[in-house]
Amino acid sequence: MSNGEMPPVLEPGIVPCCPPLDERPLTAGEAERTAVMFKALGDPVRLRLFSSVASHEGGEACVCDISDVGVSQPTVSHHLKKLKEAGLLSSERRGTWVYYRVEPTVLAAMGALLTKAASA
Repeated sequence: MSNGEMPPVLEPGIVPCCPPLDERPLTAGEAERTAVMFKALGDPVRLRLFSSVASHEGGEACVCDISDVGVSQPTVSHHLKKLKEAGLLSSERRGTWVYYRVEPTVLAAMGALLTKAASA
């Protein structure tokens, strides 16, 4: 796989990640899935788009409401596609607009991955 490609990470409805990092070492598969997720968020434009969707009222955002991130519309579409491929966003077309939402388990899984165990 080339540096520009990101493998598809998730099947729809599957929790995207792994146990907290301080619980045990990640398996190779868990590390691969986690790296793809964070690689997708490693781009400032993608991170802004993800944040815009995650913080939008109602938990979803029309592409028309989040595309003001300083790049052209085709570039916004490219970045949203990469976030979808990484399993971070889902989308639904309604008429001429596409609405994006953060997959329900993504924020919880990301938080659990990075949160130190409560018993520590």
